[in-house]
Amino acid sequence: MDLRLGDGRQLHVYDTGRDAEAGTSDPALTVLWHHGTPNIGAPPAPLFPAASRLGIRWVSYDRPGYGGSSAVPGRDLASAATDADAAAVADALGIGRFAVMGHSGGGSHALACAALLPDRVRCVVSVAGLAPYGAEGLDWFAGMSDSGTASLRAAVAGRAAKEAHEAAAAYDPEMFDPVDHAALAAAWSWFGDVVGPAVESGPGGLIADDLAYVTPWGCDPARITAPVLILHGGSDRVVPSAHGRWLARRCASAELRLSPADGHISVLDSGAAALEWLTEHR
Repeated sequence: MDLRLGDGRQLHVYDTGRDAEAGTSDPALTVLWHHGTPNIGAPPAPLFPAASRLGIRWVSYDRPGYGGSSAVPGRDLASAATDADAAAVADALGIGRFAVMGHSGGGSHALACAALLPDRVRCVVSVAGLAPYGAEGLDWFAGMSDSGTASLRAAVAGRAAKEAHEAAAAYDPEMFDPVDHAALAAAWSWFGDVVGPAVESGPGGLIADDLAYVTPWGCDPARITAPVLILHGGSDRVVPSAHGRWLARRCASAELRLSPADGHISVLDSGAAALEWLTEHR
């Protein structure tokens, strides 16, 4: 559905509570999904069977600049993850409290949502999420693929440099570990359904995301009071596992599950166990 916000913007919203095959009409828990970069906001179909078994309703939305959602120039993680968007979606659907879960940059957005909506967020899972740029004690780029480093360094240089980079950039398969390629050839081929629509109208959403990742979040993950689960793959070349370890230290309520053999995509094979954790901590 499309949601018109008070400032005139539109958010495109997904809700498996309206889809009997994907979710449940009587959920035990609503999970707000925060998507990665560049994706649209459709919730993760490979996790639907586990979600249905656990009575989980998925709700999500295209971040500003993606899919059916209006762009917001200069947005940060806080504005894209909290009152202006996430809380508005929950309010429109009559949802009081909810859990949050996100992958990659969506993991960072999920943490921001939990930090800024403590009265709404029950618990949070961040999968392969980025730590704040400039985080004390973290070599932020160490361990990233060459293409990922170049992309985010272009964002550090500003919008014009990032736009020029994206105009010439090409897909780099070396950004993924072999276990990621295996996952992308199996259940997580689902990413083909969310990446294509995210970039078909241009790189605007991706550029806005990357600029947000290298500027202040607008919140501190140390403020999170809800239970937090950090999942990260030890072989992640997109967001190195040092980011997950830093976030786990920063969030007093966090549990870190580091999977040494997993990469950026294959770590999502632990998603069903993460959903069980969410239901236990709701």
